[in-house]
Formats: sequence, structure tokens, C-alpha cells
Amino acid sequence: MTVPAADDPTGELRAFLDRSPSPWHVCAAASAILDDAGFARLDERQPWPSDAGVAYVVRGGALIAWRIGATRDAAIRVVGAHTDSPGLRVKPRPDTGRAGWAQLGVEIYGGVLLNSWLDRDLGVAGRVVRPGGDEQLVDVRRPVARVPQLAIHLDRDVNERGLVLDRQAHLTPVWASSSMSFDSWIAERAGIDRAAWWELCLYDVQPAAVLGADDSLLASGRLDNQVSCWAATAALASSGPADQTQLIALFDHEEVGSASTTGAAGPFLETVIERLVGPDRDALHRCMAASSCVSADNAHAVHPNYPERHDAGHAPMVNHGPAIKLNANQRYATSADTAALFERACDDAGVPSQVFVSANNVPCGSTIGPLTATRLGIATVDVGVPQLSMHSARELCGVRDPGWLRRALTVYLAAT
Repeated sequence: MTVPAADDPTGELRAFLDRSPSPWHVCAAASAILDDAGFARLDERQPWPSDAGVAYVVRGGALIAWRIGATRDAAIRVVGAHTDSPGLRVKPRPDTGRAGWAQLGVEIYGGVLLNSWLDRDLGVAGRVVRPGGDEQLVDVRRPVARVPQLAIHLDRDVNERGLVLDRQAHLTPVWASSSMSFDSWIAERAGIDRAAWWELCLYDVQPAAVLGADDSLLASGRLDNQVSCWAATAALASSGPADQTQLIALFDHEEVGSASTTGAAGPFLETVIERLVGPDRDALHRCMAASSCVSADNAHAVHPNYPERHDAGHAPMVNHGPAIKLNANQRYATSADTAALFERACDDAGVPSQVFVSANNVPCGSTIGPLTATRLGIATVDVGVPQLSMHSARELCGVRDPGWLRRALTVYLAAT
């Protein structure tokens, strides 16, 4: 299956992934798309102009963008996603080492597949803050650090008993063979005198790539959930005016529970909607009751080596369209009517869709969907591109599904 060039978004998506090694870079990449589409960037701390009908705001590693509908209290079509991915974060005082090696102290962020970070060439990216409070993005896009695995000669039964990693002792990367000062090094790379504080991610510097004998697969770090961030941003940027308000919310901190000022459990989306609708509380509540949300976060594709981990009747496949995700225990916010809403969008877009339900003996994950539905009372459907190797340093999905998700979201945002 060779994907026709006209329906192949992987060039745009791969560029987005490669530009986005941290949540703050995701917001920068999304901002660039919105800027090109004529969106105005607003400051939350300032009054918003009355004509700010096509605009966006950035708060840390989160971004909300919108196109106002026919009236300010019109129903809202929301697409939610998240900018963060599990990985290794550089500690505030990272200089450490043993046996003559210079090492970096790291903190594990989110539900990481630890073994996937071994023996990878790691760069450093994120944001640094000067002593005066000014913030600057930094991306050292070259091999800087590595978490070396113990040789099999020194751990001969590892293949029989399985690899066991101590999070504190075994995940500390080496980054030099002589003494180094990380704060001086990162300040020089950022082009500043001194970095007082930082939020920095290690990441695999291998670029996103199409693979497979039939060029049908896409491999990259952070597919979960930057595929959805890209699809949501591209859909909003390419859509036109509609009766309803179109809005995307790219949250941070989903992988650690969303409880932050930039997470879905925080007030960011609610305050933006209140400012867009205006001070009339009754109008706000009418708006919420008429609105809907697509929570886009990747789904588990059926794994050919572990088919018993899936429910055979609800195991999505790559390159068969986005999956509608359901869970009777409300780990996903999908209901029968919201599932039908997204399925109609797929049908109208000429996009196939699938259904994902976890096997009863495998715990179900969750997303921003239930949080958004609970906090705002907006009817929500959870959907996602099927993928393998979720929460690995390098993940895998089909090349067709991201473009299909973008097309379905474009129709959803514009549909009345």
C-alpha cells in the first residue's frame, strides 16, 4: 500500500514532530501554523480586543486557539489534545557521576517504558529562565547524553529473567568522560549569561521517519500525543468561518494527571471560554449545554505479538482510520450520541473509523476527555490514532491515520 502523494501528510507531520521535542516547542510549532493562517496571538494578562475572533493564547506548554462563530455565545466545537509525552527530565541540580563518568541527574516524567530509553542518542530541549525571569526556548539537537545498558557479559541471565531497572540507579545518563557543569553548558547553548532555572527534556534525536517495505508506517518519538496536536492545529487553521465557534485546546501535563494551571484539570479552558462568551452567565451555560468536545489522544493498535492483550472485537489496526474509544467505567468520556457525532464527521470526510474497548483483564488508561466533560459539562467523545509502542522513546503508527484524523476534525469543527 503506497499512499498517494496528494493524501500524504507525513511531510508536514514529520516536520512538526521534529520541531517539537518538548511541550513548549509543540506550542511554538502550533503557533507558527496559526500565525501563517492569520490567527492573532493574545496575552492573557491584557484586555482582549472585541474583534479577536481568530486568535490564540499560550500559557507555558499549553495553547488554546479559536475562531468565533456567528455570535459570541454560539455553541463551541472543541478539539482537545495534550502536548506532553513521558520521558526523562533534567533535574534542577543535575551534575553527578561515578567512576570517572560525568552524568546527568534526571527525573522520570509520566509512565515511561524505561527500557526504551537505553542506548539511544539523546538531545536536550525545553525552556530556560534567566535570573530576571525572561524565558527562552532551547533545543540542542545533537547526541549529548546516553543511558548505557549493562553488557550481557555482566548480566548473563538478563534475557531469561527479564530486564529490571531501578529508576534512580539505572536511568542516569552519561554525558561526558570528564567533569562538566550543566548550568554553564546549557546557558552557552541558549546564548545567555546564566540559566537560573529550567524545564528540560531529554529526547531521541533520531528524526521521524516513514518505514516499512510499503512505506505504510511512521516512527517517531512523541507520537502520543503530538499527532493529535498537529491534526487539531492543522484542522483549525484550514477551516473557515462557521455558525459555531471552533476551538482547540492543547493541554500540558496529561501524562501526570493534568492537575496544573496548564492541564485539563485546571481552569485554563474554562477561563478562555468565559472571556470569549462574555459576562452573561446564563448565555455561558446555554453555550456549554449546546457544545461538544473531541478529545484526541492515541489508541492502542492490536499488537501482533501480544494479541491476547486486546479484545478481539475492539482491537483497532493501523491505517484503518481513527478509533472511537469507549469505557463503561468512564475512563473515556464517550457516550452513544457523541460516538455517533464523530462517526458522522468521519463519514462526511470520507474517512474510515474504528472502535477501541480495552479487554476486561487489562486496565484501561484515561485521557483529558473525562476531565473536560466533568469540569465543563460538555458532551465529549474520546478518539485517537491507533499506534504501537505507546510511551516508548520511539513509537509507531500508520501513515494514513494522522491525515484521516485531520480531515475528520476539519469536518467536525465546521459542521453545524
